[in-house]
Amino acid sequence: MMKIIASIKLVKWLIFSGVVFVTPFMARTTLAAFPEKPIKVIIGFPAGGPLDAHIRLLSDKLQHFLGQPILVDYKVGAGGTVGAQFVSQSPADGYTILLANTGTMVINPAIYAQSPYDTLKDFQPVARTAQQSLALIVNNEVPVKSLKEFINYAKANPGKINYGSAGNGGISHLVPEMLKQETGIEMVHIPFKGSAPAFTDLMAGHVQFMAESVPQAANYAKQGKVRVLAVTSSKRNSALPDVPTVIETGVANFEVVGFYGFLAPKLTPVEVVNKLSQAFKETLDLPEIQKRMVEQGADPAYLNADQFTKFLTLEMPRWAKVVKQAGAKLD
Repeated sequence: MMKIIASIKLVKWLIFSGVVFVTPFMARTTLAAFPEKPIKVIIGFPAGGPLDAHIRLLSDKLQHFLGQPILVDYKVGAGGTVGAQFVSQSPADGYTILLANTGTMVINPAIYAQSPYDTLKDFQPVARTAQQSLALIVNNEVPVKSLKEFINYAKANPGKINYGSAGNGGISHLVPEMLKQETGIEMVHIPFKGSAPAFTDLMAGHVQFMAESVPQAANYAKQGKVRVLAVTSSKRNSALPDVPTVIETGVANFEVVGFYGFLAPKLTPVEVVNKLSQAFKETLDLPEIQKRMVEQGADPAYLNADQFTKFLTLEMPRWAKVVKQAGAKLD
């Protein structure tokens, strides 16, 4: 009895003295309460691009399932590297996460001589949310209507064709390099800080060619501002049903499909990661979200945290091989 009384007195003294200690039960309660404040999604590209459109599509429903606002912040530069590095160095509490694409996560680490982050060592994958092919597009001043005509035009004008990209090292940079290697054409790379300014210069005639996400390409094509020559998937895209695949054209034999996904800093608690991942699943399960994604040219392609980790583990050596074959390297 004396020991019990002594223990009670000790607890009272600790509380009275302002001493704070956390028990395992209290820690579990804190995690269960996540999220208790807004969640910030970092994008490494400017507003107006395909990643921006993707989070805008998902954010309302995510806010509903998580019970907290979703804030979007842009950390632009180096093909998404600046944003990725920012998140990798953020607190591992689930309140700052990265929305990334193929370029940021699996191409940049292979293409940069000194990458400031290691995808699998510095991040905890949360959820893959979409896969999508790219569209090969030209401005309306280029006198071609098919990919075959473009290849012939480029061969007749060696070194006079400029292609724009969303930044050095991204998929929109690497795919034209793959096309050059496959067909023997010459094009000059003009990197931009995101796809939005690249599209602006494409439509203005400062660059003639781009390889960009289908949602962006379909949007501008429907407005008559650009011409789409082919898509890089093995099957035609429902957003551009009349546009052939690269393989269909007989010009080149390659298939490239990119992905979008969300990642948290390494060591983010498992309970937090799973709660975020489940919210993405519930959002992507909604028929209205699936319909709008398909209309934008992206295929809903949810993977949970473990599945996304395994996916990245397989994708990284695959793209490292592509980078090596293309001879693309950046300082």
